[in-house]
Amino acid sequence: MSDPLAAAKPSVETGGLLPDKRQVAASFSRAAQSYDSVAALQRAVGHELLASLPTTFVPRRWLDMGCGTGYFSRALADRFPEADGVALDIAEGMLRHARPQGGARHFIAGDAEHLPLASGSQQLVFSSLAVQWCVDFAAVLAEARRVLQPGGIFAFSSLCVGTLQELRESWLAVDGFIHVNRFRRLEDYQDLCAASGLLPLDLESRTQALYYPDLRSLTHELKALGAHNLNPGRPGGLTGRARILALVEAYERFRRPQGLPATYQVVYGLLQKEE
Repeated sequence: MSDPLAAAKPSVETGGLLPDKRQVAASFSRAAQSYDSVAALQRAVGHELLASLPTTFVPRRWLDMGCGTGYFSRALADRFPEADGVALDIAEGMLRHARPQGGARHFIAGDAEHLPLASGSQQLVFSSLAVQWCVDFAAVLAEARRVLQPGGIFAFSSLCVGTLQELRESWLAVDGFIHVNRFRRLEDYQDLCAASGLLPLDLESRTQALYYPDLRSLTHELKALGAHNLNPGRPGGLTGRARILALVEAYERFRRPQGLPATYQVVYGLLQKEE
């Protein structure tokens, strides 16, 4: 079998409405030490994705694409103890944090749009809450299809429009700047998956809400995750006290008995390469 770490073409930077991937890599590298302490949603979503895999599916080679701190690399190793795993992330800081904790055999820096892996080298590509940062999701799908063996599965979770809508609407009440990360529409995921050449086993979105005692708790968590505002067009500099007070007042309109809600629209996809 060919070397799963054989070099692929180098990555290129792309623009658009989603963040520059260099900024994404830098932000998540800085968040490596704090990420796991606030990643309750990320873990819940990843475990749902892992549970969605067919019970009879036992890959011998898997890729954790966008592995972050390696939490799900270790979960994959526990579920498939005989398999050979690769953990890949664009953020070097995340890889430095993940590598000593094990789980995968290989930890490599790489771009989901240009995977540094040999064609047909994997039986499972697993990616939880990472591909929303990829500008070219069609390229992600094409790369997943390329590296999968026939019958292999691409399992991914992502975020779509409607995520953090309360925060977005509260900022709109304060000013006209972009303060919340943009995400694709569910319809975009559906269209791109349908055109990918992979067979859709499952593709759906589910709403998940978290609750916070105050706005500071939410914004602190987003920063600790490395998922604060990374979009092009975001305002620079510090946010003035008056604007923060106005934001707090606007967000209070959404308060419920459980606290201030932060709604996430999570996309779950399970695609298979034809035999």
